[in-house]
Amino acid sequence: MRKSILIALSLAITSPAYAWGPIGHRITGAIADEELSGLARANVHLLLGTEDLAEAATWPDDMKSDPAPFWQKQASPWHYVTVKGDDYQPSDAPASGDAMTALSRFTATLRDPKASLADKRLALRFIVHIIGDLHQPLHDGAGDDRGGNAVSVTWFGKPTNLHSVWDSALIEQRALSYSEYAHWLSRSITPQEVIAWNQIDPSIWIRESIALRKTIYPADPALSWDYAYQHRAEVDDRLKRAGVRIAAYLNWVFESAAPAKGAAKK
Repeated sequence: MRKSILIALSLAITSPAYAWGPIGHRITGAIADEELSGLARANVHLLLGTEDLAEAATWPDDMKSDPAPFWQKQASPWHYVTVKGDDYQPSDAPASGDAMTALSRFTATLRDPKASLADKRLALRFIVHIIGDLHQPLHDGAGDDRGGNAVSVTWFGKPTNLHSVWDSALIEQRALSYSEYAHWLSRSITPQEVIAWNQIDPSIWIRESIALRKTIYPADPALSWDYAYQHRAEVDDRLKRAGVRIAAYLNWVFESAAPAKGAAKK
């Protein structure tokens, strides 16, 4: 019994965590929904039907349980980048690809008039998800601690890791639904911020995340109210920027892309 408990604890500490938990990803999708242009909104509706961006944002993580080789091997590296310096370089991408190579691939699919509806739907869901991922600072890691997964901490006394704290614990600690949280954040986004954050260059998002990542490693691994208070505004800022940029990116993608053919079926 004691051995099984230790194994379970070890897995809880070291297992890879998702980039933003479901609540975080839904928040970014909900914010993006409010910032879409009319053209982008129409294309999203053609591809996803009644599924909104908040729902689409978690889909690539939901599918990690699918045993198919595509999800277990090929798609696994597409949720993060490993950056040796302060700026992403194409040489940073491994042969298996990363979030940047996947974003480029799926963008090309969305803009390809010959791509099938199914391929475009897959591409859209991944784009929404990847942009959210790249705004989580520990998904832009230096390659030395598995994006904080190898950094053991306690969160209000419970064993976990730093990556998990940033994925979900800091967000869940607010005790808000994703829609409440997204509404609160959306109300605080100013027109000036929308203009300033209207950046579709992912290297900018990564550079911001790297700069933040360097400041979030705690001196004391026992994390609670002090750590939450110290980084709450930073979490909110990354969620808001991700939402605005998902919309900005999709507005750009659909601006000159051929319209999707056919309607999505739920």
